[in-house]
Amino acid sequence: MTLRLAMWSGPRNISTALMRAWENRPDCTVTDEPLYAAYLATTGLDHPLRDEVIAAGDSDWQRVATFLTGPVPDGRAIWYQKHMTHHLLPGMSLDWVHALTNVLLIRDPAQVVASYLKSRATVTPADIGLLQQVVLYDELCHAGAGEPPLVIDADDFLRDPAAHLRALCAHLGVDFDEERMLHWPPGPRASDGVWAPAWYAAVWQSTGFEPWRPRTPRLDRAAQSVADACRPAYERLRAARLRVEADGARIGTRPLDTKQ
Repeated sequence: MTLRLAMWSGPRNISTALMRAWENRPDCTVTDEPLYAAYLATTGLDHPLRDEVIAAGDSDWQRVATFLTGPVPDGRAIWYQKHMTHHLLPGMSLDWVHALTNVLLIRDPAQVVASYLKSRATVTPADIGLLQQVVLYDELCHAGAGEPPLVIDADDFLRDPAAHLRALCAHLGVDFDEERMLHWPPGPRASDGVWAPAWYAAVWQSTGFEPWRPRTPRLDRAAQSVADACRPAYERLRAARLRVEADGARIGTRPLDTKQ
């Protein structure tokens, strides 16, 4: 049986490190931000390596959706799809996401904004994905498929990556490969998007997940206003986050009130 695992996050999360963990498994293939070209072509936004991203990708989101729900590349048992929720633009149908196993990866918006502004001059609430994550969560809950999608908070995850990966794998019905998923060789991968030189420097140097440490971002007024605008969405999702014990036993999630 094939697992198409869609991990939906915003930028400046641990999304690329998490992609490394899954790609290091011999039974898994990965796809890096497949909707990025369509997002840039549609919005006209000027991101680093914009022309290269559009040239290397597919600017038709419907073709991308067909690809993501079609045959698994390389015939692997697991297809890990790293997605950015801000790539889900208004007017884009979400019907196709129901064919995937969806997980949401969130991070405190103040931390996201502070990190984002190290690579970009400005940031808006729409840039960091949390507002779109709530829309996606509600869509998946309203589909009536039963259990809501898992939500993983990056701060929680980094406090105990092994426990969270063990719980996630158990939820997905796959074995947890501790050695491969917690340790990987440094350097770029052929699977990295062409934008990697602008964004992946830290991941290229990494051999595992960074140790957790407390962070207190210092934001100016404009940046703080962006974080504040995204705070309610973050708090709603965080209330439904996966919580685990040290042995990876799942100790609960609480579905969101989607009527808010």
